[in-house]
Amino acid sequence: MAALPAAQSSSPYLAERVLGHGRRRDEQTVQLMAMAEGRSGLVSLGDGDPDLPTPTVIVRAAQAALEDGATHYTHWQGRVDLREAICEKHRREFGLHAAPSQVVVTQGAQEAVYLAFQTTLNSGDEVLLADPHYGPYTSAIKLCAGVPVYVPTREEEGFVIQPREIRARITPRTKALLLVSPNNPTGAVIPRRIMDEIAALAVERGLLVIMDELYEKMMFDGAVHVTAAVFPEMADRTITINGFSKAYAMTGWRLGYLIGPQPLVAPMEVVKHTMTICAPAVSQAAGLAALTRGQEALAEMLAIYRERRQVLADGLRTMGLRCDWSVGGLFLYVNVAALGVRSYDLCLELLEAGVQTFPATAFGGGDGYIRVSFLRPADQLRLAVQRMTPVVKRLMQRAGPPR
Repeated sequence: MAALPAAQSSSPYLAERVLGHGRRRDEQTVQLMAMAEGRSGLVSLGDGDPDLPTPTVIVRAAQAALEDGATHYTHWQGRVDLREAICEKHRREFGLHAAPSQVVVTQGAQEAVYLAFQTTLNSGDEVLLADPHYGPYTSAIKLCAGVPVYVPTREEEGFVIQPREIRARITPRTKALLLVSPNNPTGAVIPRRIMDEIAALAVERGLLVIMDELYEKMMFDGAVHVTAAVFPEMADRTITINGFSKAYAMTGWRLGYLIGPQPLVAPMEVVKHTMTICAPAVSQAAGLAALTRGQEALAEMLAIYRERRQVLADGLRTMGLRCDWSVGGLFLYVNVAALGVRSYDLCLELLEAGVQTFPATAFGGGDGYIRVSFLRPADQLRLAVQRMTPVVKRLMQRAGPPR
């Protein structure tokens, strides 16, 4: 199966800031998605969009809000009652004490990420972030005139970003540290002892910390989410980002938020109002229902995800493939080095067998790993395992025993 050529543009109207930002690192993902398009019976393990429906209690709250006239602008930071509910969630669950005036409701967590960078980065400012990583972080940093600096993570350390690696890459131009826990694609979760060291380092070196916690509800195998803002002297140097897309299956509602130091909030209005004015009023009503009335539905969805994850993880282990470091999020980051082929080539073979996966190289990671999601019904995951097994077995036999 031949790869598609990379998209090119020769338009004289393009701004320099977008040239070269294209798809580079995730071009392989784009190619694999194009090859999969229209294939009947394909089991997709590449999606990051939860297949479960938005819980009924949330949908009905949105319908009622529309009937009550939620079709106009809200305050640019979002409804006060929603911001109050967000503050209560973070106080109750993490011990983070923030005021509603510190919350900015956004059109998805991705807008919150861009808003944070656009408000804080000057040209040439460096942002440290773990590698492998979700590609749009790089695009956001560069579009805001910053410079991404990648901090390698390793399998033997559970792909958790390490303080010593952060310290080794701090320069006079380093302004911020982006933390993502649970991480996409690796599923790594930063434990408390590591977060304690990272927080102390951030204080010592005067770093702004931007922490994306979008997957914090998806924790497995005893993993516990820890937020950076609650550590000593961190509240005034941390922007906490979260949203509703993953936990409540609300990707299409485009609703996220950030909690930031008070001095940063007013300047954010210039960027936020310029881009989107405010998050959709009806989505904000839905988000309020999610936080105040959606916990039973959330628990039911998490139980489904636990079952699915177990089905897929057990199937991979039966094939002789490891992914035990993936203890958070909706993905498993699978070591396939023993198969003796490039990750991208393996994804091509699996696609031919009827299973879509993505190579780690699409996320800045090294060869020898693939990312799979468990956002399909359990019977579909069992079918995926059934289709993957002969491919893996054949390649493993051809590669021979590990050297």
